[in-house]
Amino acid sequence: QVQLVESGGGLVQPGGSLRLSCAASERIFRIDAAGWYRQAPGKERELVADITSGGSTNYADSVKGRFTISRDNAKNMVYLQMNNLDPEDTAVYYCNADFITYGRRRYVKWGQGTQVTVSS
Repeated sequence: QVQLVESGGGLVQPGGSLRLSCAASERIFRIDAAGWYRQAPGKERELVADITSGGSTNYADSVKGRFTISRDNAKNMVYLQMNNLDPEDTAVYYCNADFITYGRRRYVKWGQGTQVTVSS
């Protein structure tokens, strides 16, 4: 079955930047709505940002002005550009997407997560 795969996490110093990417493990027809979520140790998973099929975006207050969600419909990719990172941003980041396969089946799936650690 098609899976979502995140990449781009890592260790970065406070004030630094990272770009996360989310892609399907196989060619798919289209990604509709998608979002990035994060879960820090001992905390609930929370929405970071989401984007509709038309490109409208929504952000958690804690990341407004620092993070940007975007999409490349031709490549069926979703990105999260994270700037001015803070240690409070340390978490596992997950992609969630509503997508359609070439077999015209619709799925809503989570990726396996990518670790982002902000530390000096």
